[in-house]
Amino acid sequence: MSTKVAIIFGGQSSEHEVSCISAATVIKNMDTKKYDQVLIGITKEGKWVFVENVNRIEDGSWVKGHRTAVFSPDATKKEILVLHRDGTYESIGIDVVFPVLHGLYGEDGTIQGLFEMSGIPYVGCGVLASAVSMDKLFTKIIVDHLGIAQAKYEEVRAYQLKEDLEGTLDRIEKALPYPVFVKPSQAGSSKGVSKANNRDELKDALKLANEHDSKILVEETISGREIECGVLGTTNHAEPSVVGEVLAASSAAFYDFDAKYNNAESKTVVNPELPDNKAEEIRTDAAKIFSGVDGFGLARVDFFLENDTNRVVFNEINTLPGFTSISMYPMLWASMGKEISALIDELISLAYKRG
Repeated sequence: MSTKVAIIFGGQSSEHEVSCISAATVIKNMDTKKYDQVLIGITKEGKWVFVENVNRIEDGSWVKGHRTAVFSPDATKKEILVLHRDGTYESIGIDVVFPVLHGLYGEDGTIQGLFEMSGIPYVGCGVLASAVSMDKLFTKIIVDHLGIAQAKYEEVRAYQLKEDLEGTLDRIEKALPYPVFVKPSQAGSSKGVSKANNRDELKDALKLANEHDSKILVEETISGREIECGVLGTTNHAEPSVVGEVLAASSAAFYDFDAKYNNAESKTVVNPELPDNKAEEIRTDAAKIFSGVDGFGLARVDFFLENDTNRVVFNEINTLPGFTSISMYPMLWASMGKEISALIDELISLAYKRG
């Protein structure tokens, strides 16, 4: 008997479009002899839609679907309810959930809480790991305790921008030299991230970040190579992948959303040449950070290799990394002989081992 898998995609975050592309990749690479797929899309407005097939995801027509699909929070049922236009509904039992959701309301622990209530096994990190890892500030607090190097930072709250903007700017300038990076604490795929070289640019960067989150992180600039490592497994048995390097387009000031997804010059390199033992240090730190945030299933951990010192500096962790054709996470595992279909199998298998 096939395993009934609910694949959820889209969502209300700024990474909605990337989620749809990732979902299509996962759906096409899932063995249909093993898995019976149930597709559920979440529109940018938050409507949950039953989706007939992957073609409707690829052409974008799924958002016009009329059938609503919702999870029952009743753990004794383990089902979704598909509501028809005539008022009737259909119950579909679900064995496991594969959320292909990035960012707000998908990667931050909120939807994971719904899965916990439903009693249905699900792929990926749990409520705590998702929430902590999505919040860059709290991730930094945990990594500080692990003793792993990371960029110096200042925290800014939205009310501080309203009540004392000039004082907030003074505080940042006293703590960190220009240039600095300004980031929403809870946004992914570099949405809302800016590089500021002076006070005026810092004001604009804080305003942009505040459009995405009320909590903002201002970090010192680390000049170095951007290195990423995938992790697969459980808190007690975290397996790191080989490492990969991000090569942003020469025209990009940094590896922002546009450079990641819209600039053909940007590319990734698997197993780049690194100084002695640095790849192993990155792999070890990635596994430590994954375990430190109570990770489960999968994550991608990003670092800098500082130019002058070759110091390994932690950047951020993503608990539901992209699965597009240019995404680093599946590429890293494929280079180790674990093609995406096998990776999907392992992630679904892990979902049953939670707890």
